[in-house]
Amino acid sequence: MNHDNTPPQAVAMVTGAGSGIGRAVARGLLSDGWRVGLIGRREQPLRDTADGHNDALVLPCDVGDPNAVSVAFDTLSERFGRLDLLFNNAGTGTPQVALETLDPSVWLNCVNANLNGAFFCTQNAFRLMKAQSPKGGRIINNGSISATTPRPNNAPYTATKHAITGLTKACALDGRAHDIAVGQIDIGNADTEMARPMANGIIQPNGAILVEPRIPVEHVVDAVRYMAGLPLGSNVLFLTVMATQQPFVGRG
Repeated sequence: MNHDNTPPQAVAMVTGAGSGIGRAVARGLLSDGWRVGLIGRREQPLRDTADGHNDALVLPCDVGDPNAVSVAFDTLSERFGRLDLLFNNAGTGTPQVALETLDPSVWLNCVNANLNGAFFCTQNAFRLMKAQSPKGGRIINNGSISATTPRPNNAPYTATKHAITGLTKACALDGRAHDIAVGQIDIGNADTEMARPMANGIIQPNGAILVEPRIPVEHVVDAVRYMAGLPLGSNVLFLTVMATQQPFVGRG
């Protein structure tokens, strides 16, 4: 894939970089010549992602903590001098149980990780991107196909991902005057640890248990590379990448 539009020694921040999609995207960007800040709650998985790469900066951080997020972005700016790309990927799921039985702490944790974290990181990205020279940059939010269509017994996750769509639209508007392009990638069944239970079957809207197809995570990395490689005058506002045979439209 040609990434000629990627600025030389461009700088990215990837959240949730210690595993799954975040790790795969971070490693893909590093291999393309980006300098990459790696955010995640645990240091060792981030170091495993970095794998000794000189252009990787390990930044242990809970994205739900606004003060810790500000420190992480300041550290990235001090090390690399600017920020060209934020991939808001950090998030968590919730147990698929009847919503009236869900412990409130599970709801609050999901909102903090999936929505508050994305907002706090976006705030800091805007702050850096507006102030740097040349100004501007790109933000890509990991929405999930639950950003448009829920699974059964999945209200907290679905609500936060619908909210990410609103955040994407609002920030695309607010960033327009500052050369900040904001878009969203909605991913269906990438073959990561989070999706592994689908190999054993997952509940469908009609109550059936169905084994769902998955896609290699490398296809997600290529989609993010495409979005990230565009000049700032062009933006992919929404992109969906998913297994062709996955139950999605109408969830059936």
